[in-house]
Amino acid sequence: MSSKNIPSAELLESVHPFPGSYQIRAIGSAEDDFEARVVAAVQEELAGPGEVDHSSRFTKGGRHVSVTLDITVQSAEQVRAIYTRIHTVPGLCLLF
Repeated sequence: MSSKNIPSAELLESVHPFPGSYQIRAIGSAEDDFEARVVAAVQEELAGPGEVDHSSRFTKGGRHVSVTLDITVQSAEQVRAIYTRIHTVPGLCLLF
């Protein structure tokens, strides 16, 4: 993995079928609509317009939010591009 913890294309291809479904979870500050900004970042990397299937859960104190994204991806490189784009979202604490 790189310094941003983005899995290599080889690793992704060895454990996931492409094209197919892929799940990503991003945890960040609940301020400034983090959830919407993560969803928008993912939409920018997807081939066609449409809604990104996602859910969110706030921590008990409400300071952080976990956003789970279930997306259909075409390739390992597309997954890597999505991870890279999410890493640019302000307030991100953890991505997996």
